[in-house]
Formats: sequence, C-alpha cells, structure tokens
Amino acid sequence: MKLDRYELKAGRSLTTFEFLSEGKKGKIVKIIQFQQMNIENLYNLAFGDKNLNTGTLDDQVITDNGDSEKVLATVVSAIYAFADRYPECWIYATGSNAAKTKALQNGN
Repeated sequence: MKLDRYELKAGRSLTTFEFLSEGKKGKIVKIIQFQQMNIENLYNLAFGDKNLNTGTLDDQVITDNGDSEKVLATVVSAIYAFADRYPECWIYATGSNAAKTKALQNGN
C-alpha cells in the first residue's frame, strides 16, 4: 500500500529533512533529524515543528493539523532514505511524551 506523503527537502548528509504540513491549522514546517547517539551506529529519530524564531526543532508542540497519516508516511519515507544511505545504522524512536509514543506504536 502506498500512502500519500509530503515532499521532503533533505540536507546533503540525509540526516536532516524538512517538509511542509498543510491542514486545518495552515502550513507548518516540520523537521526530521537523525541524531547520532553515544553508541556507534545508533541514531535517535527526532521529529517536530520548526521553531520559526530559532530554526530549531520543537518536539513538545502538538500541532493537530488534521494530516497525521500523511505526516507519519512522510517520516517513514525519511527513515527509508536515511537507512538506504546508512545501512549499517540503527534508528531509535520514541515520542516526547506518553501520548506521542502511543501514537507511534499505533501508527496514528
């Protein structure tokens, strides 16, 4: 099954991606980052809204833009791009709070 997803803009190293979520609350810039952890070849998957004042990722905000399935499909496509480029690496992902972790586990 092929799900609808947003167009990704990737950094040269394919460790940072951005895309534009479009939904009931307007257009929101999202960031996906693969951050190297203290264990070799282990990367943390960080995801959230782009803080337009600082340019940094904010994983605490809950946007509720009505496009969660499309957003999740877009994150998965970034995971595939990263894994294709770095096949020896492992990716660790958890939500920034219990509700987000549950959504990740349920695919919502």
